[in-house]
Amino acid sequence: QVQLVESGGGLVQAGGSLRLSCRASGRAFSNYFMGWFRQPPGKEREFVATISRSGSTLHADSVKGRFTISRDDAKNTVYLQMDSLKSEDTAVYYCAAALRFDLGVSRSSLDYNYWGQGIQVTVSS
Repeated sequence: QVQLVESGGGLVQAGGSLRLSCRASGRAFSNYFMGWFRQPPGKEREFVATISRSGSTLHADSVKGRFTISRDDAKNTVYLQMDSLKSEDTAVYYCAAALRFDLGVSRSSLDYNYWGQGIQVTVSS
């Protein structure tokens, strides 16, 4: 069992930056691959980025080159650095963890076992 708590959200102007953090409780954080998802207003939840246990990453095309996922296993924390923010990045952002050894990473929310409560990011134009 792991609990995830996101922080670092808020209001930012277009072109600005934010860094989201997601701290996991419990042991063996290094056994999980991690992901960030988001849900824009009135839309479905969508994949943003994922990072494997070894640090390999995948990013959605919509954020590639602007967002970067990373992890610090010593701090039980995964990060999402968001640069060059756009109004369309406005959403509730969710951190997720997957204890799966048949997968390295995943873009599918169905593959994740644990979710944070979500944090609002609002980008004003």
